[in-house]
Amino acid sequence: MSRIFGFLVGLVWLGFAGYAFTRSSEGWSGGNSDLGFWWGVIGAFLTLAAGAAVVGTWLHTRRRAS
Repeated sequence: MSRIFGFLVGLVWLGFAGYAFTRSSEGWSGGNSDLGFWWGVIGAFLTLAAGAAVVGTWLHTRRRAS
């Protein structure tokens, strides 16, 4: 159950990152380079968080060979 929850958290963070990158793209195309840049930075951090959640869940919930 904790494995499913960890992967679900990673997917939620990835959804947040997708939203941030969408806002970044809108900022750049609207001529607001500051908004585009900072939403891109936020999206990058959220992508790292999603990756850490998925990889950490996988590493800490796998079964060890006895």
